[in-house]
Amino acid sequence: MTLETELQIPPPARLAIANVSKWFTTSRGPVHALDQVSLQVTEGEFVCLVGPSGCGKSTLLNMIAGLEMPGQGALVAGGKPIKGPSRERMMMFQESALFPWLDVFGNVMFSLKRKPGLSDAERREVAEYYLRLVGLEKFMHANIHELSGGMKQRVALARALAPNPRVLLMDEPFAALDALTREQLYGDLQKIWAKRKVTIVFVTHNVREAACLGDRVVLFSPHPGRIREQFKIDLPRPRDINSVALAAYATKIMSALKGHLIADHAEGQE
Repeated sequence: MTLETELQIPPPARLAIANVSKWFTTSRGPVHALDQVSLQVTEGEFVCLVGPSGCGKSTLLNMIAGLEMPGQGALVAGGKPIKGPSRERMMMFQESALFPWLDVFGNVMFSLKRKPGLSDAERREVAEYYLRLVGLEKFMHANIHELSGGMKQRVALARALAPNPRVLLMDEPFAALDALTREQLYGDLQKIWAKRKVTIVFVTHNVREAACLGDRVVLFSPHPGRIREQFKIDLPRPRDINSVALAAYATKIMSALKGHLIADHAEGQE
């Protein structure tokens, strides 16, 4: 039985990652980015991947998206091996990556351009629905350069959700925003997730952000990237990033992260 056959798991598992390793070739020689990473994400779960820069969490997200292939191991989404990009798995990046020559409505419509089975009228209806969902119904025909950073990320979120993906992949989408805008988007994203129940894999290096958003926080350490520990966040939603209860989880996760980094450094010195 092959590894891919073993990973043909039934719902509620939406993603299965088994023994994934990845190497990159650079001018300074090969770089071991990920080492024997295994993870399962259930249907409708919100999972945050946390770790320092260079721990391979964005590389893993790119592999889930089908933008990169593993050097070893297998990734499965919905019972099917991941062999390339799919509308079942949409990606949202740190930069909004919106098309400046299209207005807000046009950017969301673009994501529906090749979605089969929809008439033009139905595509317009879907685009309008998701712009209302992210609170931008009054800005549908605004130009992109007229929007704030937070509004641009709302458009990017609507564009990613409009094709109705089973998995939403988010790579530090709020990192470049100011603290107040981030806090507003934390609340909005939780409400949207509760309504849509899309499976989300969210990459961040911000421990408090992860504790605020995730059902589960997966802790990575670098050189090469490995999963060191996982934390279930048992707090009611919507969560306030400034709450004392959330701070306790963040402190626990940060303490574990520091401990693993110290242990990895000591191991590397031997």
